[in-house]
Amino acid sequence: MIEEKVEITLPGMDKKEQISQSNSKCAFCVALPVAGGRPIKLTGESPHEFMPLLKDSAVAWLNFPVRDIKKDAEIIAMSLGFSSTLVPTILSSYLSAYEDRETEMGLMLPAVAVKKFDVLISPILILIRKDLILTLHEENVTRLIRFSRYADAFMRKIKPNLLLQDKLSIILTRIIDENSNSNFEHLRELEAQGDELSKNLLDPMAPRGMIAPEIYNMKHALISYMDTLWATLDVVNSLRHGDAELITDNPKLLARIGILSDDINRHISLSEHMSDVLASGLEVLQSIYNNQLQALNNRLALVVGWLTLLGTAVLVPNTLATVFGNAAFEMGPQDRGWFSVLLIGSTIFSTWLAYWWVKKKGLLPSKVE
Repeated sequence: MIEEKVEITLPGMDKKEQISQSNSKCAFCVALPVAGGRPIKLTGESPHEFMPLLKDSAVAWLNFPVRDIKKDAEIIAMSLGFSSTLVPTILSSYLSAYEDRETEMGLMLPAVAVKKFDVLISPILILIRKDLILTLHEENVTRLIRFSRYADAFMRKIKPNLLLQDKLSIILTRIIDENSNSNFEHLRELEAQGDELSKNLLDPMAPRGMIAPEIYNMKHALISYMDTLWATLDVVNSLRHGDAELITDNPKLLARIGILSDDINRHISLSEHMSDVLASGLEVLQSIYNNQLQALNNRLALVVGWLTLLGTAVLVPNTLATVFGNAAFEMGPQDRGWFSVLLIGSTIFSTWLAYWWVKKKGLLPSKVE
């Protein structure tokens, strides 16, 4: 069996709430026999277990989950007849790769999983030679395992009289489409996070120190997700012209690859739209910061202005009292009148002069925002 389902009932749960766990770590192969008839499905753990089936197959799809794709993929590929340099060559690329060697070819596509703001990217290797398509991926990638449940029904629809290149192209297109659709589903997770972020932006009491990093994380997640879409589009565009010997020249089948390209372009447009929305959110946040800073500056300017007035009012009489309090300027009772007038007049004049200067410089706003 490809998947062994184990039903576990937890205390307090009814049958509808039972948890189904699947063991999907084994490899599987779906093949069309040379003599015709129904597709044959086989599971195993070693490439050698599939050799008899592959020898008697007109075309086959073999899927291998591995623990470490960098260590195990090359060994499995070589045991199934692929050249020793094919896997290292495509793994040396970033996110995606396309390698055509006439008698064999290799592709690498990114498989995306989004958990909040974390975009997890795993490679899927697709190796093709004459009558075999081999897919290799790590065990955490389950999208092709799900597809295997009805892979035999899909293979049954392939007409026996088609050319070998046509059969390979049909299977390859379906595998790429399955991976792309699974990638597209994770855009919903980013949209949900973006909606939650927009809700926080509407709250004037929300701490800006928390929202700003979340906006950055959201923007970074979108960029990483869009990188995978562009990488997938590069591979699809390399296939859509049918230049490779192992790819069909049939216009109808090539049109299916063109549809895949259109779907990817549409999701790139959606991602770019989300990026624009986030950019506008950053502008709103910057405006809020600027308004808060301006209000603080206005209050500080008001405080500085009044402190200047109060300082002037205290400084001038204190200076005069210091000067005239000196023993050299002792005055009798008859001189106290003009001294008091001088003290009060100078204080009023200097205070008015300081107020006029502060007002002229705009340090006393008429209204605090």
